[in-house]
Amino acid sequence: MIGVMASKPEKPATKETVVLTCDLHCQGCCDKIMKNIAWEKGVKDIVCDLKTKTVAVTYDPRKTDVETLLKAFERIGKPAKVKKA
Repeated sequence: MIGVMASKPEKPATKETVVLTCDLHCQGCCDKIMKNIAWEKGVKDIVCDLKTKTVAVTYDPRKTDVETLLKAFERIGKPAKVKKA
């Protein structure tokens, strides 16, 4: 008797981007965010804009969410909020 195992097709990797506002004073603030938030589970890319005081975080929604990212920013002393459209 030969058994056939049906495997679930894996969901394609998805990415979402959230733009956050954060009190950025200098390049050191951006460096701190880049260094620490990049290691959060699910984070794929970070773009820190000192001029507009925003941080765009691209992440895998299967591994993290906006609330978790906001908590990560708070842990490093850089509280952030989701930028209003």
